[in-house]
Amino acid sequence: MKSGARQTRSGRTAFGGTRVANPGLTSGLLIAINVAVWLLILVTGSHASRWIDWLALRPSGICVGGEYAWPDATAASCTTLGTWLPGVADGAWWQLVTSMFTHVDALHIGFNMLALWFLGPQLEVALGRLRFLALYLLSGLGGSLLVFWFAPEFTPTLGASGAVFGLMAGLLVLALRVRGDVQSILMWLGLNAGITILGRGSISWQGHLGGFLGGLALMGIFAFAPKGPRRTAWQGAGVAAYIVVLVALLALRAGALA
Repeated sequence: MKSGARQTRSGRTAFGGTRVANPGLTSGLLIAINVAVWLLILVTGSHASRWIDWLALRPSGICVGGEYAWPDATAASCTTLGTWLPGVADGAWWQLVTSMFTHVDALHIGFNMLALWFLGPQLEVALGRLRFLALYLLSGLGGSLLVFWFAPEFTPTLGASGAVFGLMAGLLVLALRVRGDVQSILMWLGLNAGITILGRGSISWQGHLGGFLGGLALMGIFAFAPKGPRRTAWQGAGVAAYIVVLVALLALRAGALA
């Protein structure tokens, strides 16, 4: 019995997740999906690819034709005017997720995937695969939420930066929880915050900030849940509450744009 107990304890991470033999597997899979979507966009026209119109996050849909745009047109009426570019408020809810895996420029995807490769395995070791994946995806959705609320209504936003900023926030909370050295993490965050501010005309501060706040909340749930046999239940309840807040805010914004 003592031997079994030791094996059970050693099979869990410090925060209740299942230990993984290959902590880079999930990050590698996420990188592969991002690269596959990027290659699809490249071979179908790069910046002119129609896939961008469907995968990037646009708060509201718009009808365009040549140099003209009809913001008040609907998808049905646009058939006689030009091309319909769908938006979340008009039913393209998938963009909240697909935008997190969509890139066009090589530098953009290169930076995001490099950050994911360095940050992801560290967090997967600490959290386990399921919790790490929840941190990544739900932080990215937090970034999408702020884009939906505060980005220009008809401007598309894309990239994994929101999810990556969530990982940065997660690593910061993790370091604080174990009383580790946070100086290098704070320097890295400060550098990225500076880049975001300087490039605010072409970089989505909404996605970065939303992802960071989401990462703080989620890692706080995972790291500070009470220890004991009900830790997983507490973590699950916290994640569920986070999702409920996201859905409520999304519905509220969609109603305002309708």
